[in-house]
Amino acid sequence: MNSLFNTESQEYILTRINNLNEKSQAKWGKMNVNQMLAHCQKPLEVANGNLQLNTKISFPKKLMFKLFKPLMYNDKPWQKNLGTVREFRIADTKEFTIEKSKLIDALNEFSKKQDNTNWPLHPLFGKFNTDQWGKMQYKHLDHHLTQFGV
Repeated sequence: MNSLFNTESQEYILTRINNLNEKSQAKWGKMNVNQMLAHCQKPLEVANGNLQLNTKISFPKKLMFKLFKPLMYNDKPWQKNLGTVREFRIADTKEFTIEKSKLIDALNEFSKKQDNTNWPLHPLFGKFNTDQWGKMQYKHLDHHLTQFGV
């Protein structure tokens, strides 16, 4: 399984981000490319400790999320049109160059944390180890880059 802690995988993701342009069209979903770039920053910001979400979930939902947790970092691609937490939804207008630069910065910051042992809790799924964070972040970016055909 690919991980953002693997140099080749990180470079592959960066190449795909750099293949995007302002006219890149989604194959599914409601976001435009600028919004997708902003959206993809959010999970990285959580992992980097730069964004804290106060997502309250009920006990039954916690149990459900625990069952789905391995799907976040296994080798199977995510389904199209998955839901996302409210704080990761981007509805406002964004500028392509700024959001692309911010995503690359967040990705580069994250990829330097391969030796981290003190990760923040994921707002829905709780604790992830370093290996799981690296795989999950790769999988999220791969999902959205595939959505935009790169």
